[in-house]
Formats: sequence, structure tokens, C-alpha cells
Amino acid sequence: MAPVGTALVTRTFDLTVAGHRVPTPCTEVGEGPPALLLPALSSISAREEMLPLARELGVAHRCLVPDWPGFGAHARAALPLNPETLHTFLDALLAAAPGPYALAVAAGHAAPYLAAAARRHPSAFERLVLVAPTWRGPLPTAMGPERARWFGRIRRAVEMPLLGEALYRINISPPIIGRMMRAHVYADAAHVTPDVVAAKHRITRQRRGRFGTAAFVTGGLDPFDTREPFLALFDEGLPPVSVLRPEGVPRRSGAEMDALIGTGRVVARRVPGALSPHEEFPREIAEAIRAA
Repeated sequence: MAPVGTALVTRTFDLTVAGHRVPTPCTEVGEGPPALLLPALSSISAREEMLPLARELGVAHRCLVPDWPGFGAHARAALPLNPETLHTFLDALLAAAPGPYALAVAAGHAAPYLAAAARRHPSAFERLVLVAPTWRGPLPTAMGPERARWFGRIRRAVEMPLLGEALYRINISPPIIGRMMRAHVYADAAHVTPDVVAAKHRITRQRRGRFGTAAFVTGGLDPFDTREPFLALFDEGLPPVSVLRPEGVPRRSGAEMDALIGTGRVVARRVPGALSPHEEFPREIAEAIRAA
């Protein structure tokens, strides 16, 4: 049962990003000091993944949950998908909904973008919480920099009009989505139900859906090429930062989280889950955020 007083309201900001009009649907839930909740970037990314956590936090915060450009359970705007676009998007969103925010939460690949935005807008956020933060896409993580020449080729193939759509459909079929979620998105395979897989598949079938997937998977949305500038992002100048480190994340992703925690520049808490604990264990993640 959802907490009392957490009805959902949808509003759309008409933003301009990289010279393109980008209608940005956002969900608002809860009452209290404002909070910004950024969903992860992935093939199955949509603001809906953040809503269970927003309902939990909504008893004490008025949560704003946007979709990233190029992602979400709706037709996506046609615009260049690269780190500069995502940085510019957050600047435009903060101009339209400036807060200031008592809390900002970012999951997965959204984490470095939130931290960078906090540097550009030093009065926008009182504190940051990064849930299973990542900075490197699936192929660069799995294959390493020595195979980097293949990433652009794969991206261009998926973006091609006919061949690309066929490749995309093969790689986002319900069985593959279910296998991916059981492998590293959820920690408990029993939580990957047919209804969950069907909902994720609907996200992937949105118009222009393959472009966000191609960009993310091949590292086209990685804000850095190496670990060092990622860690340098957390030097002095940020509001207090907490990292929620799930127990079941894949080894290589966990190593990057541990490297950040090892700098001593963030406060770390262990939480259950894998790469999407905010979705799989929203109550536990909300408790960890409140305790951070």
C-alpha cells in the first residue's frame, strides 16, 4: 500500500535542449520540501522506475521525477544524445523548476550528471544521494577500452533505419529483458515477474527508443573516459553526498562504487539490491536516504 498523501500529478515542461524543443513529462508526488529524483539511464529507463521510491519519500518531500531526453515510456524527441545534451537538459530543467531542492537523488548513470549539475548550480541542492552510481556504459564496462573502436560501429548499426530496428528488436525481446534483469538489474530473480518484464518491454517499444539504448549501451552517454575524472568530480565544492552501495551489484560496477567510497569524500551505506535497488527495494532505499 502506498503511503498516505502520495497521489501522483503529471506535468510537462516545454524545454529547449541543444536547439531542440523537448517536452519533458514529470511526475510530482508528496508534500513538503522539494526533492528531485533522477531515474537511471538504461535501455529500460523511465521515470516510472522512481515512483515507488517517490511515494515512500513523498510523506516528507514534494518529489519531482522527470524523464531523461531520449528515454521514457513515451515517444522520444529527436535530438543528439551525448553527455553535453544531458548536462544542458539538467540546466534547462533547473531553470524551469529551480527548487532549491532539500534533497536530490540520482540512480545509476544519472549520478555523475547530478553531481556535475550541483557544481554548476551550487545553491540548487542541500544534499545529494547517489543510488548504485555508475559512469561507464555496459559495453565499455564488459569489453574494456581496447575494444573501443567497435562501440561507435555498433551504435551506428543500431541507429540505421531498417537494419538498426531489426537488431534492436532482437536485443530487447521480453526473454532477453528478463534475462538481463535477473542477471544484474534485480537481486532477487523472483521479483522479475512477467508483469515487470512486460512493462519494461513497453518502454523499449516507444518511438525512437533504439537511439537512447544505442547511445547508453555503447558508452555514448558516459561523461568520462576513465575513473580519475569521475572521482575528481567529488572534490570540494559539492553539498554533502551519500552513496547507497547495493550488495548485489556486478563486480566491475561495484569496483567503481567502492573506488568512490574509498576517496572518503562521500558517506556510504550498504543497501540490498543490484543495479536498480530504488525500484526493487524502495522502502529500504527510502529508509537509507532518511538515515543518511
